[in-house]
Amino acid sequence: MAVPKRRMSKMKGRQRRSHYKALTPTVTKCSNCGEPSRPHNVCPSCGVYRGRLLAPKSSTAAAE
Repeated sequence: MAVPKRRMSKMKGRQRRSHYKALTPTVTKCSNCGEPSRPHNVCPSCGVYRGRLLAPKSSTAAAE
């Protein structure tokens, strides 16, 4: 089993972890309603994905 010969400095460890950051999600415009939505996902405002209505908005959910 590999064992480090010397202790790694704080700077070296932090340099290695410099790419572990949260990225802003990609947002595109919905082709049906124009609202911002994530690509390759059902639009949260109108429920359309690739031109088909997959998740219709029910009137009872809007009332709650």
